[in-house]
Amino acid sequence: MEGTKILYNSKVKAQMKKDFAIKNDFAIPRILKVVINVGVGEAVSNKKAIEKVKEQVELIAGQAAVVTKAKKSIAAYKIRIGLAIGVKVTLRGKRMYYFLDKLIQVILPRKRDFRGISETSVDQHGNLNIGFTEQTIFPEIEYDKIDKLRGLEVTVVTSMKDHEKGKKLFELLGIPFQKETE
Repeated sequence: MEGTKILYNSKVKAQMKKDFAIKNDFAIPRILKVVINVGVGEAVSNKKAIEKVKEQVELIAGQAAVVTKAKKSIAAYKIRIGLAIGVKVTLRGKRMYYFLDKLIQVILPRKRDFRGISETSVDQHGNLNIGFTEQTIFPEIEYDKIDKLRGLEVTVVTSMKDHEKGKKLFELLGIPFQKETE
């Protein structure tokens, strides 16, 4: 982790300051956290599924994961309040930048038929949401040791409350967006 280049450097800050005429350095948009989330719907019938997913998420993130529980009951899906239904991990600081670097340099290029991330992946608050259909795209996961292919979601939370500024920040960090076709 020591050799990781910090993506959010002075060049990015200077460009954001210039593009949006920001005078105060503390007003420059920055990344606050990265959240990796996996919903495990099969946990209703298979109690060991949560543990397997937790191990995989911990391998991907390099940090302990938290089991999320249902907030309300849904009879149609046999979900009760307090039932474990997912796993998440929140990354901050050096681990966050290490994960973002890995995401941009290794994981996104490995995505099948990847032509860039859709602009709609950046919400109105400037946060980026990327969904992956399988966990095997991450180099830490060994294909032979997984029990089932599961999707996961990566959310990159920024300090901005604006779609355009958030998108510009991600472009400067090197996240590839889809080219507009004419």
